Amino acid sequence: MDITSKLHYIDWIILAGTLLFIVGYGTYVTRKNSNVTDYIKGGNDSKWWTIGLSVMATQASAITFLSTPGQAFHSGMGFVQFYFGLPIAMVIICVVFIPIYHKLKVYTAYEFLEGRFDLKTRSLAAILFLIQRGLAAGITIFAPAIILSAVLGWDLLTLNIIIGFLVIIYTVSGGTKAVNVTQKQQMIIIFIGMVIAFYMIMSQLPADITFTKALEIAGASDKMQVLDFSFDLSNRYTVWTGILGGTFLMLSYFGTDQSQVQRYLSGKSVRESQLGLIFNGLLKVPMQFFILLIGVMVFVFYQFNPSPLNFNPGANEEVAKSKYVEEYQQLEAAHINIENTKKVIFADGFQAAEKQQIRDLNARDLEIKEAAKDIINKVSDENNLKKIESNDKDYVFIHFIINNLPRGLIGLLLAVILSAAMSSTASELNALASTTAMDLYKRNIEEEKSDAHYVKASKWFTLVWGIIAISVACIANLFDNLIQLVNIIGSIFYGNVLGIFLLAFFIKFVKGNAVFIAALITQVLIIGVFILDWLPYLWLNLLGCALVMAIAILLQFMVPSKENRSEAIETIGIE
Repeated sequence: MDITSKLHYIDWIILAGTLLFIVGYGTYVTRKNSNVTDYIKGGNDSKWWTIGLSVMATQASAITFLSTPGQAFHSGMGFVQFYFGLPIAMVIICVVFIPIYHKLKVYTAYEFLEGRFDLKTRSLAAILFLIQRGLAAGITIFAPAIILSAVLGWDLLTLNIIIGFLVIIYTVSGGTKAVNVTQKQQMIIIFIGMVIAFYMIMSQLPADITFTKALEIAGASDKMQVLDFSFDLSNRYTVWTGILGGTFLMLSYFGTDQSQVQRYLSGKSVRESQLGLIFNGLLKVPMQFFILLIGVMVFVFYQFNPSPLNFNPGANEEVAKSKYVEEYQQLEAAHINIENTKKVIFADGFQAAEKQQIRDLNARDLEIKEAAKDIINKVSDENNLKKIESNDKDYVFIHFIINNLPRGLIGLLLAVILSAAMSSTASELNALASTTAMDLYKRNIEEEKSDAHYVKASKWFTLVWGIIAISVACIANLFDNLIQLVNIIGSIFYGNVLGIFLLAFFIKFVKGNAVFIAALITQVLIIGVFILDWLPYLWLNLLGCALVMAIAILLQFMVPSKENRSEAIETIGIE
């Protein structure tokens, strides 16, 4: 059955109306931006709630609402530990970063580094940001394109271009203010949509399955284990990786990533910016917990309703045309048999003694699904097809939406996911353009130009980065899962950049040359550690930060200058 037939005209109206409203509203209300302060810093008149929602919308991309429920469906609630460091990071940024940025009246975070170090260090930090954020912007376009490709059967290339240019229209037109004002509307749509989705999941469970009972069923399948205090470095998500690695990642992201810094640089005052970040810190972890809980409830829903062996419809279609179809059908039959067995256990009111049986059935089902993935990969390799994604985490939630929600709500949930995509992509393009214009272009041209010139240049850079992001989206392939891919990209670069900023804030004797060389060495080392897979990616943030600081301090001590050594000894308190 064609998936597009599941979309009623009401869904199309809600989906199209929402997206066109966002583009039109953002373009209209910010059409008169004429100077750099208005275009890049939003006029410095944002209130704390605008900042808080804008910061949250920037981080909460389509990947959050596409991948996170699928992550919980397969692995449970443990992913929430990834965000444990966020409130800690918010407090540090409010105390240290925001007052300095506002006092210096900077347009970008990297502008501060030139005054503290030198132009080449500022440029290097800006370039590291441009590389990682340019890649991430492509992924945030690619994520919703996958959704619509599965839903509508449209070509991925066409969808990447359409989604990218929708965002480019109002971001080029209105700059930072356009991003801020549209993100408030987008977050309202997102909150409403996710609450409705949760309600609809619970309403479609059997009448005798209460929320408490649903949690017991999820717990019996090990989906409700939130906290892991182990020190196993092979485990990506533990309390320690969240608090240590997560804190450094969030410090880097919210404190040095221009896509976030630009959100609170638009604040009317230091206090408004600080309140906005505290608001985000208080709300973000509960929001992520709720989104993961939605994924767990989808898992419970499929304990009483048939689920596909693999949620990627494209993968199933290709296997159906291959020589492996009979082998795949045998796996499907075994999967259905396990589902029916569990359904009887849960319907009868399972006892504590049956929990081990449930775990054994889940383990067997996991083996079957891994065998199915092997077949999908064989089909892809033997037929020389463009890689078919066998990992179906990113398709779980969209499968539920399309197949189980009533008319109108399908359009609303699709609008939620696409609104999130547009909000985060707009922030990224806005920040990429601002950094390029202010840190590279303006700083490296000798002739003084007018405000109008730099506004025009920023608009052109927004268009260029939008095209680059679309290009990245067009050649992207799914990794383990989209939300992990974005965080992995960030973790490779963020620790290094954070270390540069911490040196600038706290280690006064270290100079620009030492920092510049240390940052180059650190980036090579971190990429090597990632390629060799020596550490879980969250630890790369801590390692990168520690390495650049240690190497810079060592290099500064090696500088043959009595004055430098005396200043270093005095600064670190050696007698």
